[in-house]
Amino acid sequence: MIYFDNAATSWPKPPMVVRAMAGTLSKIGGNPGRAGHSLSLCGGRVIQRCRELLAEAFGAPSPEQVIFTSGCTESLNLAIRGMLFQGDEVLCSHAEHNAVMRPLRELEAAGQIRVRVLRPNSLGLITEEAIREAVTPRTALCVLCHASNVTGVIQPVAGLARVLKGYGIPLLVDAAQTAGVLPVSLRELGADMLAIPGHKGLLGPHGTGVLVLGQGMLPRPLITGGTGSASESMRQPEQLPDRYESGTMNLPGIAGLLSGARFALSHRAEIEAYERELAERLRRGLGQLRGIRLLGHPGADKVGVVSFVPAFTDPGELADRLSEKGFALRAGLHCAPSVHEWLGTLRSGACRAGVGIYNTEEEVDLLVEAVARTLGAE
Repeated sequence: MIYFDNAATSWPKPPMVVRAMAGTLSKIGGNPGRAGHSLSLCGGRVIQRCRELLAEAFGAPSPEQVIFTSGCTESLNLAIRGMLFQGDEVLCSHAEHNAVMRPLRELEAAGQIRVRVLRPNSLGLITEEAIREAVTPRTALCVLCHASNVTGVIQPVAGLARVLKGYGIPLLVDAAQTAGVLPVSLRELGADMLAIPGHKGLLGPHGTGVLVLGQGMLPRPLITGGTGSASESMRQPEQLPDRYESGTMNLPGIAGLLSGARFALSHRAEIEAYERELAERLRRGLGQLRGIRLLGHPGADKVGVVSFVPAFTDPGELADRLSEKGFALRAGLHCAPSVHEWLGTLRSGACRAGVGIYNTEEEVDLLVEAVARTLGAE
């Protein structure tokens, strides 16, 4: 199988990720932070090393402000539900994933908040003017995806953050498609919180994620329970990271994330250049086929996500036929119906190919050939 579903999760994982995960299960095994014996302490050191690495990479004020979660979805829910109060208004883009839109719309349906969706320009970009037009005295949070998981279009987050800071509005950035690939940090983006998956650009395992909290960001906990600290109190500890990390930590996952992130972050610039090159090659190849619509304005900067809609074939059927030929793609709405509605593809959906570090130019060309043969476009 030639894997082109890296926008959903990166695969294969670097060999050191697999070794690190297996090592925690075969050699450590203790519950981190839950005992004073050597196995528990060893597990705790693994988690702390990962916390320190990610704090430095993503600009956290301290390692304790790197919060481990089960994935980007939990990170976003923690930040959104923990920062908003009755009567607040929230700004978001048209391109948000359901990990953002569903909690926002749920809170809105309950009469707790109001959601204002920012209008993009023709390139699919949110402008500073759109921010200024949408801000009200009740605006309490802005949530922006750094890059769309459908079009790949990269939002000018840093410029938008400067406008938001002028109003004192916190910015939560969904870096699901960019962390580990683009320059991403609280400082570089001007963000107050970063939601990051461990299993995509950071090359870690499934079920890992991070919420990076900037100075003064203290959302209410999403889950409370045992933390291994302040056990005499019936109240959740206030200190970080215990405030947010109830229950047994995912030691194998975090060990794998540590290894994957070390590799990805040390080669980030090369990965970015390589994935851009592969994605552009794929767009050029698909663009030469009759009856193919590429999603995402050609003038906008993009990550390695290439979505396309065949004119006379259902995208799901095309993806199934490509799977039979040995290609792994994803078809449908990609959990982002808002951007599909804006694109006019809400009813059809699209085929999506996400390139990764283990893909090659030959594989890209083979995919273009397979699409052409499948559609009879040769």
